[in-house]
Amino acid sequence: MLSVFLLLFASLDRHLHLITAAGSVTDYAPNVNVQCPDISTQPIVRVFTPQNQSLHPREKEYVETRQSTTIADAWKDWLGDGSAISYNTTAFTGQFPKIGLAIPGGGLRAAMYAAGCLSALDARNESAKAAGTGGLLQVSSYMAGLSGGSWITSSLMMNNFPTIKDLVWGNGNDLGGWQLDKSLASPDGLDILSDLNQEYYGSVLWSVMAKASAGIDTSITDPWSRMISFHFLNETNSQNFFTNNTAHGAGQLFSSIPLIPAYQQHLVPFPIVLANSRPVGSNLTTALSPEPVVYEITPLEFGSFDPNLSAMVNITYAGTHLIDGFPPNGSACVTGFDQVGFVMGTSASLFNQIFDFARNTISGFSTQDSAGLTYVLGRQLQAVRTRADDVANWPNPFQGLKNNTFEDSDKSWLELLDGSSNQENIPYGPLLANARGLDTIVTIEGSADESNNWPNGTGPVFTAARLSTILRSSHRQFPPIPPTAEDFVKFGINARATFFGCNPSQSPPEYPLVIYLPNAPPINGDNPVTNTATFQLSYTPKHSRLFLDQVHANTINGFTPNSNKPDPNFGLCLQCAAIDRARFKLTPVLSRSSICSQCFEQYCFDPQNPPSKVELPGRKYIFVDPDPQGLTKVSGFLTRNMIKLIGGLAGLVAFLIALIVGLLWWRKRQEKQKYSRVASLHEDVDMPWRRYSDQTLTAAATYELPEHRPAGHS
Repeated sequence: MLSVFLLLFASLDRHLHLITAAGSVTDYAPNVNVQCPDISTQPIVRVFTPQNQSLHPREKEYVETRQSTTIADAWKDWLGDGSAISYNTTAFTGQFPKIGLAIPGGGLRAAMYAAGCLSALDARNESAKAAGTGGLLQVSSYMAGLSGGSWITSSLMMNNFPTIKDLVWGNGNDLGGWQLDKSLASPDGLDILSDLNQEYYGSVLWSVMAKASAGIDTSITDPWSRMISFHFLNETNSQNFFTNNTAHGAGQLFSSIPLIPAYQQHLVPFPIVLANSRPVGSNLTTALSPEPVVYEITPLEFGSFDPNLSAMVNITYAGTHLIDGFPPNGSACVTGFDQVGFVMGTSASLFNQIFDFARNTISGFSTQDSAGLTYVLGRQLQAVRTRADDVANWPNPFQGLKNNTFEDSDKSWLELLDGSSNQENIPYGPLLANARGLDTIVTIEGSADESNNWPNGTGPVFTAARLSTILRSSHRQFPPIPPTAEDFVKFGINARATFFGCNPSQSPPEYPLVIYLPNAPPINGDNPVTNTATFQLSYTPKHSRLFLDQVHANTINGFTPNSNKPDPNFGLCLQCAAIDRARFKLTPVLSRSSICSQCFEQYCFDPQNPPSKVELPGRKYIFVDPDPQGLTKVSGFLTRNMIKLIGGLAGLVAFLIALIVGLLWWRKRQEKQKYSRVASLHEDVDMPWRRYSDQTLTAAATYELPEHRPAGHS
């Protein structure tokens, strides 16, 4: 064990000199003992009730300015004069709907699905523009992401809102792309003790140690956060991936998003990331009940509109311990805690349900990726202090507040975890808060709820139930949907575009219109390549391209009932759904146009006359790998080790020649030495080129993780 530990830190020491002044992986450490603002004039925490909700003034200003400028122009660019859908666009001036995008969790699959879907809704994509779907992204006011959905949300922001093509693949200049061919947990392949994997783990751990050295307790979420950052933030490419030539996203803060040019020009939807909370001290390793607070993280605030908390803290000081809104020591504020990587990692911190501390295994991941994660955690636990190992540890800025309703009011830390832990895998909550007043929500549904990794409506069903009970005083209600996941599947809604809430009973409508765009089998009957496992941590370039192409095609094509053909009018139908709530803002309410009425007959969910799965013939539901990993890994191994293999082959040839010569000589003497051993050909050789991968993992890295310790240990 000591030799492995020394090997790791030799790797760290060997590469520290590569860190440049432009940024260091140690920038992951927050700044402590920072002078706090004058809280008497600049409160860090704002508290409200469900009845008097309000937005942060800067959020309100951003959304309203974007709505009246950028979005107003984008509606005209998307709909033109409105004649294609039989409306007059000028009639809606100043009354356009406020739209939010909801991007759920599901790891890389969810991020990839969102990428393909957003590309099909982006006016900058020529095929999407031609299909009539390209433009919805530009007219959206909010973008909420959860778990894997938070990865693409944050990636879009921190890369200055590029096209999806440049975001995923890079642009050969300032964008390195997502590098999805390298696993998040073991980017150099199976051998976690390979030189390149050791360089990577060393960099990740150096960041975590820097945070711990600042006195901030860590957990497995911290190395996980750094692993995510290598792919989704903007300082990593194929050339510097295994070096410390950049900070690999360390030091990039969620509070810095307002400084991004695209944000300053009001070109991007206002971003929100969602996380669940585990009641401190519960040590739950199961799914959460719906009662615990659901938190949101924006470039301005961290907190919740849930009625049992209804409070927000300035995101810049989110790492500060506060009691009744005040720091115990006025000069003891913390800044830099809101690392973008840590925000993404918090929203995707699912380890409480899948980490078996007793056996040092993580269920769901491949053996390779599980080994990489447990290896890093083992090194972390030997080097630094941790708190609750299986969650994201956030200092509690709401201590002392709402002690009658807030379950963690008496705790100094919060335990945050994956945003889907209460089974609400779609981040509807922040978009339905009364204060935001959204008219339409677009669901970019990349969940994997059933055995073949397709969505089945579990998220909307649980959200609707939570809204109608716990959140009734603070949030808008969900429109009518099938009551169970089984009904979602029976009606075929999980495999086709659907609009919910098309016909409200009052004006203004009592609920928003929800556009539901699920990950679904190709309508033409092709083999599906997008229903991958949530814990798949890498994609080959070939699979990535086919994945994005398949999602793009499904999104722009809609469906034709009882057919495998696309709907040539789906672009117009999507425009009808997006603009529909504007009708209710006019006096009198404008009647729905004839073409939009026809669209709604096909795409709207009618609880009294639900559709059927039989309307979707010829779909294939079982995943078919378009680029089997084994072949790709062999190819990658050959590429990385070509020189060594050539040298080895030359040595093998020389050995065979020597062997043949020896055999010929031996044959001359076989009559005399018929039964004797030729010792020279059977001696054991201590080969100096033996690799660590030739040993078993247990022998090569004999570490033991401690049994799970209760929250709050040191």
